[in-house]
Amino acid sequence: MPKGRGSATAVSVAILVALTVVLNSGTSEAATYVVGDRGGWTFNVAGWPRGKPFRAGDTLVFNYSPLFHNVVAVNGGAYAGCSTPPGSQVYTSGRDQITLSRGQNFFICNIPGHCAAGMKIAVTAV
Repeated sequence: MPKGRGSATAVSVAILVALTVVLNSGTSEAATYVVGDRGGWTFNVAGWPRGKPFRAGDTLVFNYSPLFHNVVAVNGGAYAGCSTPPGSQVYTSGRDQITLSRGQNFFICNIPGHCAAGMKIAVTAV
């Protein structure tokens, strides 16, 4: 069978579709998650991250009363020990938005007794 313009056009379209799929496969929109869902950032939220597909660049929104709570970004050791290392970022607005980094991200409330009562989360972002 002779090949004409139709074959060239079909091949061009196929290449264009393949390129579009390849170029778009690595991009995605960052997601926004409200920590604790409707309950907000409060006690017993340590299990809240379970099963959620966090990615680097996603945003966590911490909603809470700044009269009673805060959010502190800490390392793994401080998370486990419910402590606040010098230089830790402390958030106090009551509507904090924190962008996740690739890897493990740890957050606690450092008001005395709150972290020990489960007001902490560990989030792994891929």
